[in-house]
Amino acid sequence: MSFQMVDYFVESVEDGLRLSKRIYFGKDRSVSPPRPASMDKSLHQTYLPTAPMVYAVVSDPAIVDNPDLPSYQPYVHGKCDPPALIPLQMNGIAVEADCYLGTAFVTVSGSWRVHCIMGSRNCDCRLAIPMSERGSVLGVEVDVIRKSYRTQLIKMEENMDIVKVSKVKDGGFLKPHIFTMTIPEIDGGSNLSIKFSWSQKLLYNDGQFSLNIPFSFPEYVSPAGKKIPKREKIQLNVNAGSEMEVLCRTSSHPLKEIRRQAGRLGFSYEADVLAWSSVDFTFSYMICSSGIHGSLLLQPPLINDFDQREMFFFYLFPGNDQNRKAIEMLSKTCDSIPLIFLITDGSVEDERHICEVMKTKLKNRGSMSPRISTFGIGAYCNHYFLQMLALIGRGHYDAAYDIDLIYAQLQKLLGTASSIILANISIDALEQLDGLEVYPYHLPDLLSGCPLIVSGRYQGSFPHPVKVRGILGDMSSFTIDLKVQKSKDIPLDKVSAKNQIDLLTTQAWFSESKPIEEKVAKMSLRIGFPSEYTRMVLLQTEIGKKVTESFGSEEILNKIDLAKLVKSKGYDITLLPSLGMGFGNLAATADNTPLEPGEISIEPVEIFVKAASNCCGKLANDCCCLCCIRACSKVNNECATVLLQLGAALSYLGCFICCSGND
Repeated sequence: MSFQMVDYFVESVEDGLRLSKRIYFGKDRSVSPPRPASMDKSLHQTYLPTAPMVYAVVSDPAIVDNPDLPSYQPYVHGKCDPPALIPLQMNGIAVEADCYLGTAFVTVSGSWRVHCIMGSRNCDCRLAIPMSERGSVLGVEVDVIRKSYRTQLIKMEENMDIVKVSKVKDGGFLKPHIFTMTIPEIDGGSNLSIKFSWSQKLLYNDGQFSLNIPFSFPEYVSPAGKKIPKREKIQLNVNAGSEMEVLCRTSSHPLKEIRRQAGRLGFSYEADVLAWSSVDFTFSYMICSSGIHGSLLLQPPLINDFDQREMFFFYLFPGNDQNRKAIEMLSKTCDSIPLIFLITDGSVEDERHICEVMKTKLKNRGSMSPRISTFGIGAYCNHYFLQMLALIGRGHYDAAYDIDLIYAQLQKLLGTASSIILANISIDALEQLDGLEVYPYHLPDLLSGCPLIVSGRYQGSFPHPVKVRGILGDMSSFTIDLKVQKSKDIPLDKVSAKNQIDLLTTQAWFSESKPIEEKVAKMSLRIGFPSEYTRMVLLQTEIGKKVTESFGSEEILNKIDLAKLVKSKGYDITLLPSLGMGFGNLAATADNTPLEPGEISIEPVEIFVKAASNCCGKLANDCCCLCCIRACSKVNNECATVLLQLGAALSYLGCFICCSGND
């Protein structure tokens, strides 16, 4: 992802809309682009996809024409560089979303027609899917006449022969929330049936879960001709994981309730519309409970699982009125937990050493040890280092991959990390189990804006009920008995996959462990979630062409010769760009390369001060060190960079000693 890629995309769509004026649809209607947007930052928002979109990739403008009704327009000389992107007309769209606890699995199915290319010519088609921030791509399936495409994860080996496999230059994440992929050589006039799946976190605020799916279509994707009804569908399922009552709060579309059971809801929306939806699909719900509540879910392993230990999933949610009580408790106590924040947009060479130092320093410091929260800006920082540091410090990690989101995300981090509801949490039953594996291995605090979710594997049996202990904001003890129940209709392995893969990758980076990398790759392949150690490929199969062996077999996934597979297995294989975050960019950090061209409208220190100012005054001064921040604002950028790179570990130790009041 880069700002230049976004610029190219926007310019290409603008060129494509101009080219679409060549298309003649008879007397009913001629397609015309929307009013030109001014050449400023709003242009990016105008032509970036706000709903699932498919574009014809046009390098030669002479092939642009109505495949059903040729206009025989004059020949166009020259080429489009970069290629123009003409939005394809959409014939139907359907969304299915399954919400489990704090995770949603979304599948979008749609039909598009290549209405702008001569019937005797072909072009590539670019799929663009806007998702939630930090959504995980699960798969793409495309069916077109005489051939089909689907994505598949493979394990990347150091000695893998990929020379003879075609590689896509355009694709991957255009922006942190927009995934793109190119489908090659689609004939003019063809209809594409596309299914795209991803997972995303549900937003949580004041006891309310919220789902947001980009679903705002521009007018120019409506089919040409007389206005005829178009069918759009939405199906939504909610499983809260408990038998508590679930209340629907808001919905952007008129949903019809089709199912209501204890802790479960089902809704549907289906309509013939003259114009496609112009607003995103949003839905929010809450679980009726004023106090801290949770449960422990158990599930046996699947038959094809390489790990045959039992699975458990523990969750704890703050009640609807706990945020206010937490702030009141913190404002009355002087024996509060110190908070430390690290905010960075780059990488340093001694990140593992920093983690080692902090791990040693925080060991056996007692219940009042400082909480270290981390915040990464952009793609140059090592987000796995930041996650490890937050894990060691039992704090909170967050990131802003887009410059425009820095202020909002940082404000959210400060508000979340500083509103501890239950600290020093322990689960008595974990000590009685064999073969235990817990994610995360340090149980974090329960925060008002962030439910506590712990998952893992075990051997043995849990007692009924399970006791959970902790310390409230006023330093009083708290104990709750949680019900242990078998998971019903919740795929625990998929719900916990993203968190487990991220935590295991963090451990693999920190320990430089090849066995853990292997474990991450196996988990990624089995469940279908991308990772740093797997890559996604696009498989093309021609209908009627014999496929001698299934590509999804375990043998091929672990021992794959891509070049041989291309020749003998009946597939054409394209290697897609990596979907991982990577492990930072030392060179870009050292060169002080900007994340985006131009200057940020607000200084980083000012961002931090403004975000911190929204916390309560005493709490902000205790945990954010405002006087220190204001002093640092006088240091020039070059000096700040040197201090960050050479003194990160010393800075941590200094903050630790200052906040802890010991030594």
